[in-house]
Amino acid sequence: MALMAISEREVIERLRFDNPWWQAGRSVDAEYHAAPRRAYFPTFHAQVSQLEVRRSVLLMGPRRVGKTWMMFQCIDQLMKEGVSGSRILFASLETPLYTGLSLEAILKLFLKLHPDGPKFVFFDEIQYLPDWERHLKSLTDSYRKFRFVGSGSAAAALRRKSQESGAGRFTDFLLPPLSFAEYLRFVGREGELIREDVSAFVRDGGARRWICLDIWELNKEFVRYLNVGGFPEAVMVPAVGNASGRYIRQDIIEKVLLRDLPSLYGIQDVQELNRLFNVLAYNSGNEVNLESLSRDSSVTKITLSRYLEYLEAAFLIRRIERVDQDFGSFQRATNFKVYLTNPTMRAALFGPLEESSPSMGAMAETAVFCQWLHSSLWIDRLRYARWKGREVDMVSLDPHSNAPAALVEVKWSDHALEHGSDLKGILELAGKRPLRRAPLVTTLSRRECRTFGSLEVDFVPTSLHCYTVSRNLQDPT
Repeated sequence: MALMAISEREVIERLRFDNPWWQAGRSVDAEYHAAPRRAYFPTFHAQVSQLEVRRSVLLMGPRRVGKTWMMFQCIDQLMKEGVSGSRILFASLETPLYTGLSLEAILKLFLKLHPDGPKFVFFDEIQYLPDWERHLKSLTDSYRKFRFVGSGSAAAALRRKSQESGAGRFTDFLLPPLSFAEYLRFVGREGELIREDVSAFVRDGGARRWICLDIWELNKEFVRYLNVGGFPEAVMVPAVGNASGRYIRQDIIEKVLLRDLPSLYGIQDVQELNRLFNVLAYNSGNEVNLESLSRDSSVTKITLSRYLEYLEAAFLIRRIERVDQDFGSFQRATNFKVYLTNPTMRAALFGPLEESSPSMGAMAETAVFCQWLHSSLWIDRLRYARWKGREVDMVSLDPHSNAPAALVEVKWSDHALEHGSDLKGILELAGKRPLRRAPLVTTLSRRECRTFGSLEVDFVPTSLHCYTVSRNLQDPT
């Protein structure tokens, strides 16, 4: 019996289903109206709305951080601003009915229904179309009055193809997991727990500082953020939040490891890749040696290097390089630190964290690192230092001069305030060169400023520091 082909009528019916706003009086689903918007929404919407700039927008980020959500909210906002729903097209390339269709074929089917043509075209999960970058570049060049928006979960892979094939045609827009500041806003506790320290504005060189009104309540929310807070759906939907471990494992980690990466890179041994990811997730915030990892896992260094690239491409992990006591890089870098890009993944794999959990120190450091993911300018300049038995968790290099700008040591206790021996590494490194800011040591609950010799050190609770970094990066004014 001959196989039946998908008909044009079936594809058009699916397009109508995915675009309810084509009907008079219809809009996006009500859940998108009431849902809070990511801090990135105003910037994203502004880029989408700039029709005079002939560039397509690529919305990148890991699974379940709200990319599709933000696209629907953008569609809703466009219609509020007067764009007719009949001039907006949305299509998810994960939909089986669209398999084998090019972007232009989907667009032409729409043009049959609405000859005036859309102004705004949204292609969700664009990485599932082979040679998507060539297709999107062709549309960008051919349909000059339209704005094309693509989204995808393989952020690094998309960015690389964007830079190689879409230079001058694509604008990359990265959407990371929820920051701690966004999380507090989503759960409605930001105003209750945080206020701005206006008196510190001038003293701190113009950077906004924040005061915690109840550190123990803030710490409770911080621990919950580590367990469920990176994904908007887990925060906003109680049923998902209550089963966040299973939700994150099945809908996010397993889909990426077992489906996305094999389909994009032709990986054969997915179990080997999965084992490596579990090891890295368990050791997030720790230094990794490539040779030791190869020996312990019986995987060649070449294969390991490829796997690490794949995991970074899927936005599951991020590596940072090591510097020495003089802030110099190593020519042969076999040691590096690995961080999860979302601390919630560790809890999903190995069980929820409590404030007293032994792994809280490493996960608090991971959370601090994750706040810097919200700045492409600064995250690429983040390092760690280790030399002669000394270590500093994070060294921030100025993106313009490459000079050391800040040092951070992450602690999940108040012990260092009374024991200067805990600070030998950061004090020694801070004495090497002048810094734009005093070295910072995070604590469990106390905020103070102390002097050690000629060096002033700021002590700030880890949860408050995470809020400060994320809030200032997303909302600097």
